[in-house]
Formats: sequence, C-alpha cells, structure tokens
Amino acid sequence: MSLAEPWDRYAAGSTPRRTVNAKGETTWLNWTQYADHGPDESVLGPVAGRRVLDLGSGSGSNLAHLVTLGATGQGVDVAPARERVARERWGQMPGLEFRTVDVAAFLHETDETFDVVLSIFGAVWFVDPDTLLPLIRSRMAPGGILAFSHLPPGSQGPKPAEAGLRHDHTPDEWRRILTGHGFSDVRVSLIEPPEGRAVGTMLVRASAA
Repeated sequence: MSLAEPWDRYAAGSTPRRTVNAKGETTWLNWTQYADHGPDESVLGPVAGRRVLDLGSGSGSNLAHLVTLGATGQGVDVAPARERVARERWGQMPGLEFRTVDVAAFLHETDETFDVVLSIFGAVWFVDPDTLLPLIRSRMAPGGILAFSHLPPGSQGPKPAEAGLRHDHTPDEWRRILTGHGFSDVRVSLIEPPEGRAVGTMLVRASAA
C-alpha cells in the first residue's frame, strides 16, 4: 500500500474548512488546530513578492491566503483528494499551484528555490527530519524562512495509522536538529490553547541564512 492511500482516506473524512472566519475574512492563515486562535502570517514577515512552498498543503487555504497578500505559492500534498479540494476552491487564483506528490520526491525533482517553506501539521511532523530538512534547505533562497507547527511532544491527534510515526521533538531537540542541518535563528514557541482546551501547539521558525 502506498503512503498516499491512508492519507487519502483521512482527507476524504476531513471536515471542509469554513469559507468565512469569525472576523468575516474569506482567507486567513491558521497555525493551530483551533479555529480563530493563535498568531497570523506575521510570523513569516512580509510575504509580498516571495515564493512560498507549503509541504502538506491540504485544502490550500493557508497558502491561498499568502497569495492574496502578494506571494506566489506552490502546494504539495501526497493525498490526491487534497489536490482536488484545493483546485476546486482556489484553482482560479493566479500565482497558486498544487501538486499531488510525495514531498521528498518533489524536493528532489524541483529546480525552484523558495523564500518561505511552511508545514502546518504537515510533512515536517511525519517525515524523518534527517531526510527532509537537508532537502528543504537545499531548495531555500538565502535568508529564507522555514516555519512549521504541530502538537507538542506526547500529544495525541488524528492521523492515518498506516502513515508512520510522528517526529515529536522538544524545543531543544528542534533547535539542535535544525542547527545541525544548516538553519539558524531557530525560535520555538508553545501557543497556549484556548480556554477549555488542554493541548497547545508548537510553532517553530528558522532561517536559511
């Protein structure tokens, strides 16, 4: 069975993202597992004119938001169902592309470079960092930003059972791993959950300088 199959089944059972958030916005970036919670795209700095790669782009909504701010975006996801949903919702937006492909294969094949690489509960959580991070680093422009989020170590969340282990790491471990693969200015923060919820979100940002 290919890796795409369990992720495709998971995608087919996912609830579609809302078309409007609590502020009445039709596009927005959400780093956490909770609606209308956490920081926005300012984590990345200015994105206008920058080339953005989303590893595990899902429905494409986070990437589409950055494109509305002037970025150009490439989304990749291993699940064919994700690309179908993304194209149905965002396919007419200029400067935005989606592909169904394993992220490591994409990074091996592409000759593009990117100013920003995102992984929001995406590939960085599920692919061995010693395999993935060198590939990401090799495709990043000087001074580029890598930013990703996932549940804190030991937290439980939904995933296809066949998709493999999560790569849960502590803040200190992420700093060591990222620095070891050529990243600098590594910043790791824990976003506290909203009231009544127990599990926060880990957010990691690093520079390719």
